[in-house]
Amino acid sequence: MKFSFKLLLWTIVVMALSLGFSGFYLVNYVFETSMEREIGQAMEESRILRFAFETAALNVPARYDVLADRTIEEIAQNLESGGSRRLLRISNENMQVIYGSAGFTGDDILLSQTDRAVNTWQIIRREDNYYVQTCMTASALDRVLYLETMRDVTEVFRERALGFLVYRRITVLMLAAGTFIMHGIASWLTRPIRLLTRATKRMAEGEYSYRAKQVSDDELGQLTLDFNRMANALEDNIGMLEEEIQSREDFVAAFAHELKTPLTAIIGYADMLRSHRLDQEKSFLSANYIYTEGKRLEAMSFRLLEIMVTRHGQLKPQMVSADMLFQYLRNMYKNHNSMEIRWKYEHGVLQAEPNLIKSVMINLIDNACKASEPGSVIEVQGYAEKGRYCFSVRDYGMGIPREEQEKITQAFYMVDKSRSRSRNGAGLGLALCAEILTLHKSRLEIESEPGKGTCMSFSLSAGPDKKKLPVNNSELSGSDKEKRSKIRQKEGKR
Repeated sequence: MKFSFKLLLWTIVVMALSLGFSGFYLVNYVFETSMEREIGQAMEESRILRFAFETAALNVPARYDVLADRTIEEIAQNLESGGSRRLLRISNENMQVIYGSAGFTGDDILLSQTDRAVNTWQIIRREDNYYVQTCMTASALDRVLYLETMRDVTEVFRERALGFLVYRRITVLMLAAGTFIMHGIASWLTRPIRLLTRATKRMAEGEYSYRAKQVSDDELGQLTLDFNRMANALEDNIGMLEEEIQSREDFVAAFAHELKTPLTAIIGYADMLRSHRLDQEKSFLSANYIYTEGKRLEAMSFRLLEIMVTRHGQLKPQMVSADMLFQYLRNMYKNHNSMEIRWKYEHGVLQAEPNLIKSVMINLIDNACKASEPGSVIEVQGYAEKGRYCFSVRDYGMGIPREEQEKITQAFYMVDKSRSRSRNGAGLGLALCAEILTLHKSRLEIESEPGKGTCMSFSLSAGPDKKKLPVNNSELSGSDKEKRSKIRQKEGKR
């Protein structure tokens, strides 16, 4: 059963019970009030009759010592002929009827319950009529008589029956009108639920961009907002999953493609060595191709292994001297004659895993060398800024188009594939750098313009060392010395 029908059903049940109990109470209250009034009037009339009877008995001639039954009948007839609706009956001391009006059909049970101190009454039904029967004692010439009256109260019972009939009709009409009105109200109140249900079905069918319409500002409206927020988060997560699946598919395709080229060369030259007798020069050339492509596969496998280990590893940072890192890099590239590498760095301490940061810097410098022509300048810098230690590697080579900059950290992605392969590149270096920097809660910043070069930088949390003096002044150009002077001026202001 729909929620709106449940709401409608329970509303009708509550309305029916409320109207039923309230109607019963109201009609009964009116009936009981009317009955109390009729009983009061009946008792008052009985007292008046008793007073009139006793007064008439006192006016009897004094020659009678005892009030005769005949005299009692005459007095009763005179009282009855007064034009009242009442019926009366008079009984003697032995509860034997002396006089009774025509049609008086009251019970005798009141006689045994009545005495001089107690007046009694009861409601009796005779056929379709209702009466109030009263009974009280009357004293006349040393006689104690029982005076009973019957007052017709049928009209009060008819009014009660009519009240119940009218109230039942009103209740039915109100329930019918309430059903119609509550159906509209229930439909209006449950509209947000229907919209949420429709949105849920649409999303279950794969339409993740569908959103529920907010039609109220109450709790259901807030529920709609929360549902839409959840749907936005779900759509974002699904988009991320789809991108991740696509990137994995691209990774597998690129990996297979990267394996195909060196394996084809290795298999071809190995088959040539196996099936032909070659002179020494050709044999050496074939073996050299096999060795070169094998080393390329080895380097690619090591890079992939480093990426996987880094992605699933746990970082154990330690305080590392920036001087030590740059000294290591300088020693590594001191015999690099094809490029002019300029070093500029400040003293400092940073929090990092030194071997991983070395790997990042080596990859960035190698990429700068691959993107530059022989003899070009490569600038490697390190400086402290706002509680962090920043690294940057700048080249003045081919540059990277803007639309390619967000993709170069993906595995096997290469801007110039022919150029990268010619220099034993597989597109894994920057992917490894991105993973290592993510592990250090940092990211790779890329500034590049085609034909003018590229600057790749990142920053790490600095340690407590406050010394920021530049080193290797002999290797700085004039413009670099001016920058160093500005850095010192900034430090003085701080």
